[in-house]
Amino acid sequence: MKDKIKLLKKQKNAVILAHIYTPDPVQEIADFVGDSFYLAKIAKESSADIIVFCGVLFMGESAKILNPDKKVLMPDLSSDCPMAHMVDEQKIAQMRDSYDNLAVVCYINSTAEIKALSDVCVTSSNAVKIVSSLPNKNIFFIPDKNLGQYIAEQVPDKNIILNDGYCPYHNNITPEQVLEQKNLHPNALVLSHPECTKPVLDVSDFIGSTQQIINYAKNSSHTDFIICTESGVLYQLSNDSPDKNFYFVTPEPLCPDMKKNTLQKILDVLQNESNNIQISEERRNKALAPLDKMLELST
Repeated sequence: MKDKIKLLKKQKNAVILAHIYTPDPVQEIADFVGDSFYLAKIAKESSADIIVFCGVLFMGESAKILNPDKKVLMPDLSSDCPMAHMVDEQKIAQMRDSYDNLAVVCYINSTAEIKALSDVCVTSSNAVKIVSSLPNKNIFFIPDKNLGQYIAEQVPDKNIILNDGYCPYHNNITPEQVLEQKNLHPNALVLSHPECTKPVLDVSDFIGSTQQIINYAKNSSHTDFIICTESGVLYQLSNDSPDKNFYFVTPEPLCPDMKKNTLQKILDVLQNESNNIQISEERRNKALAPLDKMLELST
């Protein structure tokens, strides 16, 4: 199956992008593996005619917004992100009416529709930098309240208005679960994604995006780590730091939508050029501006 995928990829000038949370075989076959910010940049820079995006729907949409002339195929169109739907047009309009000098800052984990209503997009790796650089005093951060709370602590001169969205799998991690692992592995450092709740971040030694967590573990002199993010990150952690030990809370954080990406589905979409992401030109143009602004402000 891998040989067939490689042959089709060459014949059709296709590139395979995979998020860090996808299954190990998908990450292994991919040309580029990373977090959402890295993959957004790669999508824009790619010279391929076809992008196969192994992730969840908002990622495929972002790639299509940035690459309107390329085919963007997703192995499974039902692979979605619950958090992406936890804010709506009415809430954004209400906030714009309620606050002067407001910037709507949209986590990239959101639908194309919501991006089109926002002023700038961010990822977990560049959110603090971008929010700090905005001239606006009032920031409506959507959709993730946990990342928004983390940003508010890092940028105290801004008035960060939180939305009530969250990633179910990060939000479900509790400090008690983390401390349970800490008791089992007392020398381990706790590395957490800012989509986790504040009580979890408060017991963490490092907070960062998935790629920042991987880099921290790789460069650290420590050998034991408790990882508070989706368990698919273990593939890259183990590849980059094979001599180190990584532990996850129980139950292990697992995103079922990310696991819908499989080698068979990659082969199918390459053969049939199916599951092609379609976005209207009007919506694409509106959603492009905040994505472009993110790429501009994060350089």
